[in-house]
Amino acid sequence: MTALAIPSAPPGVARVRNITRLQRALMWVIGASGGIVVIEPAPYEFAVLLAMVVFVATGLAVSRAHLPLIFLLIAYNAGYLIGVLPVITVEDTVKWTAVSCFMSVTTLFFALALTDDTERRLALLLNGYLVVAVLVSVFGIITYFRLIPGSDPFIFASRSRSTFKDPNVLGAFLVLPAVLAVQQTMTGRLRDFLTGGAVAAVLVIELLLAFSRGAWGAFGVAVILMLVLTYLTSNSGRERRRIVLIAGAGAVALAALLVVILSLPQVSSLFQERAALTQDYDTGRFGRFGRHILGAALALDHPWGIGPLQFAKYFPEDPHNSFLDPFMAGGWLSGAAYIALILTTLFIGFRHVFVRTPWRLTYIALYATFAAETGESYIIDVQHWRHYFLIIGALWGLFVAAAAYRRTVRTERAALMQAQPHPA
Repeated sequence: MTALAIPSAPPGVARVRNITRLQRALMWVIGASGGIVVIEPAPYEFAVLLAMVVFVATGLAVSRAHLPLIFLLIAYNAGYLIGVLPVITVEDTVKWTAVSCFMSVTTLFFALALTDDTERRLALLLNGYLVVAVLVSVFGIITYFRLIPGSDPFIFASRSRSTFKDPNVLGAFLVLPAVLAVQQTMTGRLRDFLTGGAVAAVLVIELLLAFSRGAWGAFGVAVILMLVLTYLTSNSGRERRRIVLIAGAGAVALAALLVVILSLPQVSSLFQERAALTQDYDTGRFGRFGRHILGAALALDHPWGIGPLQFAKYFPEDPHNSFLDPFMAGGWLSGAAYIALILTTLFIGFRHVFVRTPWRLTYIALYATFAAETGESYIIDVQHWRHYFLIIGALWGLFVAAAAYRRTVRTERAALMQAQPHPA
């Protein structure tokens, strides 16, 4: 008998498919590698570098819409490169500057990579992020309550830090996946409601155990903003009613979760302390907020900055303000470029909330998280937060992708209208 011949794909088509699979897989790996930062360089750095090499080798297009981002990132880092020169021999200043430059490079990479094959790449990137966030949270809960031997290294000052060095960074890292989990409960499907609710519960518990006031506030603001924007962009009365019901149910569930968690003595005492609006180190002339004012005055006298990591030599602690820190480390150039980058992203980002795309719900979650953590960045340094620059890059990539998607839709509609028969 003659075997039935099944034609195989041409070599060119097969190669494109393999490249597409590889690129998508790397996006997932990047998202999944962001949860282990107790060591440096972290797995995230290697994953991003590998992805950069692969994407550049297989095609990574730059459009005119990327140019504002590129110029702002260049100016932002040029200031740092100038500011580090007078203190280049001081320990860790070169490393700090190099890390800052790398964060900007990752921002640009995500902005370029998410321009094509947007929906699938974005979904895989955030799926990897969500998976590792759940694993990090489960591990953090287990170690916080010392359910396994050797848990002490994963606890700092009675606060869970899991696989992170700093509980504040851990808390901020969990905000986006927690918002995505809450968003999943809004699809109207029972399975998504139960799955999203369970994932959100795990993430929120670990978020609470990190005892990061900034992360608590960022999560609350991000969820509220996500719900409001989703409500405003919904065209269905049924969807809007569901959003309101889920918001109410979520508030009740969160209150119940707090009651259960706070019933544990080791949690309740620290929660009462951390839940205060201000701490002792926030107030006073040289407190956190006092340093902001003094640092701003110092920035006026140093147009080229005082150099990376030098602020603590003038004051008791670091600035803990991401809008002040660039002025201190890189002078007016870095400071102005950073503020321009953040404000531009917020402004353009808000406009794109109302652009209809297949990924709009995910975009809203990203934008809500970015806006909330930008507010948090006023009281904490986010200059080297990997996930923060990932979000900025993703937003810019989605700006460009949305414009391309709208052009495609308009072209298809025009072609459809031309193809329709005209009445005689």
